[in-house]
Amino acid sequence: MKLNNLEKSLQKLVDALVELEPQADKISAKVHESNRLSAKNLLRYLTLRTFDLRKIHDSLSELGISSLRSSEAYVYHNTFSALQLVRLLSGKKAQDEHKIESIGYRRSKKLLKKNANTLFNRVKRGSNTEIMVTLPTEAASDPDLIPNLMKSGMEVARINLSHDGEDIWRAMVEKVKTASKSLKIPCKIYMDLPGPKIRTGSINIEQRDAEGNSKQTTFIRLNVGDHLILSKKDVPAEPVIRGDKNELLSPAKIAITLPPVLDQVKVGDRILFDDGKIASQVIRVEEEETHVVIKRTPKERVKLKPEKGVNLPDTTLKIHSLTDLDRELIKFAVQHADMIGYSFVKTPDDVKELHEELDKYDAKEMGVILKIENKDAVENLPLMLIEAMKRPKVGVMIARGDLAVEIGFERIAEIQDQIMWICEAAHTPVIWATQVFETMAKKGNATKAEVTDAASSARAECVMLNKGPYVVQTVKMLKAILIKMQAHYSKKKSKMRSLAIAERAMSILGME
Repeated sequence: MKLNNLEKSLQKLVDALVELEPQADKISAKVHESNRLSAKNLLRYLTLRTFDLRKIHDSLSELGISSLRSSEAYVYHNTFSALQLVRLLSGKKAQDEHKIESIGYRRSKKLLKKNANTLFNRVKRGSNTEIMVTLPTEAASDPDLIPNLMKSGMEVARINLSHDGEDIWRAMVEKVKTASKSLKIPCKIYMDLPGPKIRTGSINIEQRDAEGNSKQTTFIRLNVGDHLILSKKDVPAEPVIRGDKNELLSPAKIAITLPPVLDQVKVGDRILFDDGKIASQVIRVEEEETHVVIKRTPKERVKLKPEKGVNLPDTTLKIHSLTDLDRELIKFAVQHADMIGYSFVKTPDDVKELHEELDKYDAKEMGVILKIENKDAVENLPLMLIEAMKRPKVGVMIARGDLAVEIGFERIAEIQDQIMWICEAAHTPVIWATQVFETMAKKGNATKAEVTDAASSARAECVMLNKGPYVVQTVKMLKAILIKMQAHYSKKKSKMRSLAIAERAMSILGME
């Protein structure tokens, strides 16, 4: 691109940022004062990403000028500076900078660091990326597990409120606080709200073996082509029944734990089971039952077990993110936790609803983590962040397991990066979660892919490990990797095509 054309393109970007500044002022004025500049920078980033910037940033790189693809955290300053450099190279005078609040590179780094320190811990142990560990049930009774996790590098203890109960959770909290005090190692407590989990119902089928003996099975065997009935009622599970020639005589049947979602599916929608391992498609919808056909299984005669996750990636679910159980658990969480993980959050109204619930307990300083688990959450992330930033402590968890099932495994890397860019623009700390070093935590040996993934997690402000018998060794290895990777990179560059998430957010905000 010629210098003259490059200057015109950059001028167009600067003009767009300046033109929308009054609207950005109005929107950012509604967030918490500590997040005001960050909200404004997020809006500038959304404006920038409505343009296709690939040719511009390639031309800037060719000239040795800092390109726009690394400017998420300080959008206006970087764009304006690039314009001035191009003007100087063209023999023209630099323009006077517009009288708007600007964030430079150093200040953007300080803002993100401040937000991460406020949400997590101020004292860093070797790396800026902190380690969160999901505590297993035995952490409540084992006197050594939590101290060993802390000494190995755990800085945030995660308690999943979907499992165990208050007695177990209290014991975990007490052990974390006691170990933190005695070891003089800071450790925050994070609690996950269960949210509206959709799971398979109970399975307890009486069957007879070849000798006529009765036995109980707690699974249903399924093949590709089998029919399965999902019932709204809490009915006993039924197996597939086949004839002498292996023909299908009767479909399997199972209940699900959140029946109202079946009112919202339509013929052709996909329904996935067990982290997407079993894929089906809706073929008939009735008042009390939904019929699906099995389209994909990892192997022949796969077992569908109870309490397995159910995902509906093609269905827009109109269900409350904050359940009655969540409301009950919030009372416990505000007494014992530093942060709450908001499961199945989808819209800004969901965020507002949680804030209102926290207000009942005067918990304005509670950290709120938006768990990005589905397509709606990805599309609404900028809007949810603006709402969440009305409180001082906000973070985002990339729940890569559920998210991959919902959007497709082939898109998870792309979407993961988009979430990281948007959060960096908002100076919002990110938690990199799901299946990090999962094989090592469970079996004691890491795969090569897991090591690479763990190294990539250094781009986030926190990384989450799940429980397993080898979790202490896993924490040690992850901490060593994070320390090494910190010297190499923190974020990642992109090609900067226009971003659909940005275009959608700007349209809803009326800032087109």
